Amino acid sequence: MKRFLPFFAACLLALAACAKPLPAERQDYVGIWTGLRGAEEMTLAIDAGGMVSYKRERPGMSKSLNAPLKTFEGDDFVVGLGPMTTRFKVSQPPRQGAQGWTMVVDGVELRRKE
Repeated sequence: MKRFLPFFAACLLALAACAKPLPAERQDYVGIWTGLRGAEEMTLAIDAGGMVSYKRERPGMSKSLNAPLKTFEGDDFVVGLGPMTTRFKVSQPPRQGAQGWTMVVDGVELRRKE
């Protein structure tokens, strides 16, 4: 297992090198966002350098993704490398309210951790 560690670290560095910083007008997306919908839990971390980590779990199912943000299409954003991409549907872009920052992604209301 230890011999794969340098390879894994090199892959992570290569992924990070593919990321482009978020434009100034999209900085509201940066942060760690969490939300629940029924028994389903979602965590979405977007850093200013353009890397995205995503995890969604519900009983019997788990999805995760760690990849660079490729582009914004309207309020939605596309994450991935080459032809392997995932589109995140944003029905409510980030906004600050009395309870803090929220946005709705793929039908789940997320709150940004402060």
